[in-house]
Amino acid sequence: MKIDRNTKVNNLLRLLGIKNQQNQFKRTELVSQKKWGIANLEDWQFTSNLDEAVPGYFLYPSGLGPFPTLLYCHAHGEKYDIGRQELLDGRRSLQSDYGSTLVNKGFALLCLEMPCFGGRQFPDESSRSKAGLWRGKPLFGQMISELLAGIEFLNQNPLVDNNRIGTLGISMGGTHAWWLASLDERISASVNMCCFADLNLLIQTGQHDGHGQYMTVPGLLTQFSTGQIAGLAAPRPQLVCVGLQDWSTPAKCFSHSRDELMKCYKKACVSNNIEFFVDKNAGHEETAQMREKIMTFLKEKL
Repeated sequence: MKIDRNTKVNNLLRLLGIKNQQNQFKRTELVSQKKWGIANLEDWQFTSNLDEAVPGYFLYPSGLGPFPTLLYCHAHGEKYDIGRQELLDGRRSLQSDYGSTLVNKGFALLCLEMPCFGGRQFPDESSRSKAGLWRGKPLFGQMISELLAGIEFLNQNPLVDNNRIGTLGISMGGTHAWWLASLDERISASVNMCCFADLNLLIQTGQHDGHGQYMTVPGLLTQFSTGQIAGLAAPRPQLVCVGLQDWSTPAKCFSHSRDELMKCYKKACVSNNIEFFVDKNAGHEETAQMREKIMTFLKEKL
């Protein structure tokens, strides 16, 4: 029996402990606004459906909108102090920050601070993960729920061209980026870096334990694989960037997911909308060539 996309998405949301795909924040408050170089930087505080404060930066160019916009998903890297500041300051695994790079190219960006990071470091990842799993609401589901609410915020923002909303991130942020594109059809294009491997193969080869506890979704692998989830984004454009020396994306595990994802796009008759950038010598990092490919992709697809 053929299972349609909506059924698959609903099954994923159930596994994540998310009741409704149309997530939105309970409250939104603009805390401050200032010039950031030639751009505008807004500091927002959102209130989640769990009544948690969720800080966010909204960065947009000077001039008239609406602008093509990215939901920028920050990384993990066991650097719990960074959080949303990655948008403005970058991190060691990136060539430079994406905030200044993309706003100067005419993009607006929203970065939400995830649980365990920045101003939300306590409770920590271990405590949150255990509590969430016992309650049937995994930490990864909380993160995705908040990010879906972020998409809703962007969709209602007059500065945003809601026909050109994309996702972008590296590592944990990259995982968030492709999951969001799979779950929410309002995402027009997606870019992920350093985070695309088949989870079953990671477990079989003993290479799964390097990933954070936040990723654990009970029962996920009884129904889905990485490539199958990412394939739900078809026919929309998607760019997957990996280094084959990356501990998180071993070559065998990446190849399996790549092949599954390509089949999904081929089945949708849009093979030209799935792109891969593979650097056989790169590790868990963005390279200069990867940055160049991403900028070209965003210019063409978003």
